Amino acid sequence: MSRLAHRPSERGVALLTVLLLVAVLATLASVVLDDIRFGLRRAANAQAVGQARWYALGAETLAAGQISQLVRASDRVTLDGGWSNRPFSFPIENGLIQGRIADGGACFNLNSVVQGTGDVLGRREAGIAQFRALLTALNFAPREAEMLGAALTDWIDSDGVRESGGAEDEAYLAGSPPYRTGGTLLAEVSELRAIRGFTPAVYARLRPYVCALPSSDLSPINVNTLTEERAILITMLTEGGVTPELARRVIEARPPGGWSVEAFWAVPALAEHIPADPGQVKATSRYFTLQTEVTYLDAEVVASGLFEADPSGQVRLAARRWTFDE
Repeated sequence: MSRLAHRPSERGVALLTVLLLVAVLATLASVVLDDIRFGLRRAANAQAVGQARWYALGAETLAAGQISQLVRASDRVTLDGGWSNRPFSFPIENGLIQGRIADGGACFNLNSVVQGTGDVLGRREAGIAQFRALLTALNFAPREAEMLGAALTDWIDSDGVRESGGAEDEAYLAGSPPYRTGGTLLAEVSELRAIRGFTPAVYARLRPYVCALPSSDLSPINVNTLTEERAILITMLTEGGVTPELARRVIEARPPGGWSVEAFWAVPALAEHIPADPGQVKATSRYFTLQTEVTYLDAEVVASGLFEADPSGQVRLAARRWTFDE
């Protein structure tokens, strides 16, 4: 009789156990389904991003072809045709490719403050003088321009000897966090942020006029693609001999079809300010930049590229970043 009296309660416990197991299994099933759903979404997003990157690589191929045609068309590269910084678009299925090509050498090459090859890099007087001239033209005080030039040189050169006003490893190792100087060419302009003296305010004022080309050559300036906003680079070339105002007037008076190098230095305003190396001025462009933006399905990909072109029209990709150039 006692065994029969306990059966209803035992059946109740069993039912509760079953209900609890069902609830646990339902929760586990929901978690597993969520993981599967999110996994599929992540896989789809990764696939879309991968496809968008392939489209960006395709844009590079198209840009290289356009650059080659531009260089081979004439012994001068000018702004004729409005190609510089003009947006172009290519519709694609489920998306769009957009890009802009510009002269990548219309800037001061930060790496030109040194000279040498490989791991042996030392100061270059001409490059440092031009950098100081650019800073002075941008209204930096002479002493500040000197210190910034010294700090940049110390960061890139391969020796441990501190320039006057500069900073070598010991200065950076004393900071928090500690780090060392680069000891090699800058890969991109944003590295300036790590160099002593290049505060955010200094960086913002300087950024539009500088670049980090993949060599230590003096900046190869094509005067036929300089805009009035970049005319200050003529002041840089002449180490301050030509004022920014006069440089802008020179660019305003540029003849249709551009200058030859000889004709440029024959301009009366420039004749008395020819630098020691007048060959730094070019009538054509060697470097070009490409900014690419791709939208595909829910994915967005941006990229920036630097191309180098030789006079024969051969074009190679010198650098690529999966971000916009700062």
